[in-house]
Amino acid sequence: MSGFVSDSAIPVVIWLVGRAVHLQRSRADRSQALIRQLEAERQELARLAVAAERAHLARELHDVVTHSISVMVIQAQGARRVLGDKPAEVSSALEVVETAGRATLTEMRRLLGLLREEDALPRARQPGLADLPHLLEQVRSAGLPVTVAESGTPGTLPQGIDLAAYRIVQEALTNSLKHARPATARVQLVWQASGIEVSVTDTGEVSPTVARDGRGLLGMRERIAAYGGEIQTGPVASGGFRVWCRLPREVGS
Repeated sequence: MSGFVSDSAIPVVIWLVGRAVHLQRSRADRSQALIRQLEAERQELARLAVAAERAHLARELHDVVTHSISVMVIQAQGARRVLGDKPAEVSSALEVVETAGRATLTEMRRLLGLLREEDALPRARQPGLADLPHLLEQVRSAGLPVTVAESGTPGTLPQGIDLAAYRIVQEALTNSLKHARPATARVQLVWQASGIEVSVTDTGEVSPTVARDGRGLLGMRERIAAYGGEIQTGPVASGGFRVWCRLPREVGS
């Protein structure tokens, strides 16, 4: 009887072993499939990260080139108007053009090098609100008087938010240079517990035929939206144009 039981159990044992092997192979196949899926997702995330970084660099290149070339063009126009009559002013204007041109070329080489994925070029420090004095000096030398008012308790901002605030001021003043001359401008920084308000207001006449919009203001809105901030742009009742935005003090706050 025991021999009969033993003999009859062999097929069951074989089936169980086969079943176990089959399950093990199925698990291995599923594991491999999961690994392939995770790798594909990792590559896709990497691709999206590269695309986002390239878009960010493209915006940086636009901001840098637009501002610097605007300053250069305005200085060149001023030099041409006084050419021969006021050599000292011509020399000063051309010096600004040369300085702005060299700085723009350096920044373009850096950003284009990154876009070409050439790691040999070091990434320079990005500007922030601490660099506003140099920016305002450039704008004033181009013929737009600018004043600055700051209230609240200044603090340290994350690099991305600091850069966004700086670029907002830069873009707004560039628009004022292009569309609002002759005029004056006022930059206001209001530090709050949870964020910072940045506004740039000029006194230039808002022409209905010249819309102060387009790629520059679109870039502003993209920057602010990336950090969950707010932005408002438009004419002011007393005349002129105003760009106002609010940014959080912390990313994700």
